[in-house]
Amino acid sequence: MPTYFTDFDFSDTLLDAIHYMNFKEATEIQEKAIPHILEGKDLIGCAQTGTGKTAAFVLPTLQLLCDEDNSGVQVLILCPTRELAVQIDRQVQGLAYFTNHNCHSVYGGRDGVDWASEERALKGGADIIIATPGRLLAHIDRGYCKFSGVRHLILDEADRMLDIGFFDDIVKIIGQLPKKRQSLMFSATMADKIRKLANQILNNPLEVSVAVSKPAEGVTQEVYMAHEDQKNRMVKHLLKDKDLFQAILIFCSTKKKVEQLSRQLKRSNYNAEGISSDYAQKEREETLAGFRSGRTRILVATDVMSRGIDIKGIDLVINYDVPTDAEDYVHRIGRTARAKSKGMAITFICQEDMYRFVRIEELIERKLDKKHPPEHIGNGPEWDASAKKSRYSSGGRGGRPQSGGGKGGSHRGNRR
Repeated sequence: MPTYFTDFDFSDTLLDAIHYMNFKEATEIQEKAIPHILEGKDLIGCAQTGTGKTAAFVLPTLQLLCDEDNSGVQVLILCPTRELAVQIDRQVQGLAYFTNHNCHSVYGGRDGVDWASEERALKGGADIIIATPGRLLAHIDRGYCKFSGVRHLILDEADRMLDIGFFDDIVKIIGQLPKKRQSLMFSATMADKIRKLANQILNNPLEVSVAVSKPAEGVTQEVYMAHEDQKNRMVKHLLKDKDLFQAILIFCSTKKKVEQLSRQLKRSNYNAEGISSDYAQKEREETLAGFRSGRTRILVATDVMSRGIDIKGIDLVINYDVPTDAEDYVHRIGRTARAKSKGMAITFICQEDMYRFVRIEELIERKLDKKHPPEHIGNGPEWDASAKKSRYSSGGRGGRPQSGGGKGGSHRGNRR
């Protein structure tokens, strides 16, 4: 039996907002997490991208705010990137529209006017603060942040924050908060470092877990064996028969590759833009807005985007490079087939990245068919399921096999 938002103990005001946001049936993480959060308990939520976890903590927290009669900063939400801060801010504003509560986002790359508005919010001008740790610490060091009224702490994408190196920053920020509070932690993975942080900041937390590190069922996954110098031609070849795909997201492993690929696509008259941390914040926001509105068809990005945007209707995700961490594969392809829709994900594997894709297949518990590029592009490297990192690490990224190092011949009859 499905669970509907009307089944939860939400006020009529919040239910009105839920209705206008077109939320009806709760997702699994919402169904599991919301009742515990409404009871005021600490919680660890493990859920991947696209499962509805933002609403899973925003909705019950808003309800608790409605039940409390306080003012000033009452909720602090920490997240790893500017893009995710903006995404959470939009959802909070939508769901809080009919309530008396307001929110403000705090993140880097903005001008002096934005800093002044953040300062006012942190002095008590907003009920809910959504912040990246570095920017928030810069304000805290000025000595004017008023956090004595914070009753709810939420860490979103906690694993990503720790990957970036925010552990000490998070601990320092939490040291500024009242000890008596509700603390929630949401993460896509539950590695040892996450449990270490949870033990430090949560009080007897409940744990709910949903679809940990498994791709959405609606994603069609394809894999091509491709040498590094074949990848650009493979992208253009694959785009030729995708005219009906209106939103395409391509992930590259480096900022340099983002710049090079987006430039080449533009030269080939594709409606494409690149985005990475090298771009100014205003450029990034304008690029995202163009992609979200449909003005830009193809977005080439680094992994800063894999968990940082909430854009519906992405038709195709291309992994130009195999991600370093197996879990990141799930986050990347999780940008498509969201909310039970359909989508496609295509991954290129060069010889150096075979060992990484072996780990991905182990994680998703599925062997994917390995295809070769078309004849006019040439054969890619031979798939080797026993590949290890050391085997190719000395040859430089993306180089072709040395003489005698490959099996030779066509790979077409040896697919898995």
